[in-house]
Amino acid sequence: MIHTEIMEVETRGEVDILDLTQDVESVVSNSKIREGICHVFVQGSTAAITTVEYEPGLLKDIPAALERLFPKGINYEHHRTWHDGNGHSHVRASFLKQSITVPVVGGKLALGTWQQIVLVELDIRPRRRKVYVQIMGE
Repeated sequence: MIHTEIMEVETRGEVDILDLTQDVESVVSNSKIREGICHVFVQGSTAAITTVEYEPGLLKDIPAALERLFPKGINYEHHRTWHDGNGHSHVRASFLKQSITVPVVGGKLALGTWQQIVLVELDIRPRRRKVYVQIMGE
């Protein structure tokens, strides 16, 4: 059996981190699938889906780490082509990735105690994002 739902979320722009865990858990519950996998995918090349302990310290650490690894203030070829100022956003998203897969066991996501599913907005402006949640199993 396959169950798919599409969620739409509003972001505030660079580096907004949204906790999607409860929404994804609701989709799993709606699916009636007891054993399988849950795939969460954000549409777009300047956003990412990952897991993190969603707490105030990490909400500050993640943007700081992204700036150290993929700084905004350097030259990106993307800027030369499109002049849109978000080359670093595309590079960051390509490393973080647009999706994750989580096992579904006993009708629940098999997440750790301090593990939440988050969307990381990496674009330089607020966006409306579509997040696809697809549960496969029985």
